[in-house]
Amino acid sequence: MHRAKKRFGQHFLVDGSVIDRIVDGIDPRPGQALVEIGPGRGALTFALLERCRQLTVIELDRDLAARLRRTAGLDVVEADVLQVDFAALPVAEGAGKLRVVGNLPYNISTPILFHLLEAATRIEDQHFMLQKEVVERIAAAPGKKDYGRLSVMLQWRYEIESLFDVPAEAFDPPPRVESAVLRMTPRAAPAAVEPALLRELVTSAFSQRRKLLRHTLGRWLEESGTNVPFNTQRRAEEVSVEEYLRLALAVAASRKSDAPAVER
Repeated sequence: MHRAKKRFGQHFLVDGSVIDRIVDGIDPRPGQALVEIGPGRGALTFALLERCRQLTVIELDRDLAARLRRTAGLDVVEADVLQVDFAALPVAEGAGKLRVVGNLPYNISTPILFHLLEAATRIEDQHFMLQKEVVERIAAAPGKKDYGRLSVMLQWRYEIESLFDVPAEAFDPPPRVESAVLRMTPRAAPAAVEPALLRELVTSAFSQRRKLLRHTLGRWLEESGTNVPFNTQRRAEEVSVEEYLRLALAVAASRKSDAPAVER
């Protein structure tokens, strides 16, 4: 039996009823391009294989990767998921876009989610087990205490649906927090904002949550030269995702118009 390694943040899912419920939510089909992040001992992996017959798994732990390679139908990528180019993963002809699943390591779940943003155009959907607190932050609506940078950045690019909660007892060893399963479906036509600019703007807005936005965005907007209507007499959590997107688009347009012309 493989023992969980703390340095990898390993907590293995062992509850069969939870595994069945996750697989039902994913509804994998033969011929689809499924990719699992962090398969661990393979509890979810083998359940997925029963339905899809072919699966790519990304596993950093060398010992676990070696065991998984002995399973028919598995294409094992032994690598740090943050170094994997999802847009370049090979897909069988006719398989369509990637369907990404996994019980994400809680200590690096947010970096993984931001890393996957770069490949969103190649992804059909994502189903992840995450710390419940993180799921609540991702799905939070404006005005809620959990609403923040993570909410805005991911709701810009995905339709978000929290499916169900998972108790700590469903894992070995049990984590100190509750978990939840999340479905993320890339939006067909997201606002065409520059991700780096949106992240800069939203990070600035939420840098001092208790202060009004005139303290965090006011000077930033003046320097960018934009005259877009935007009420800075609010706090960051009171502004909708759509308003942040409009502001980011206006700032980008202002910066572009201020750029010096290139002589030909």
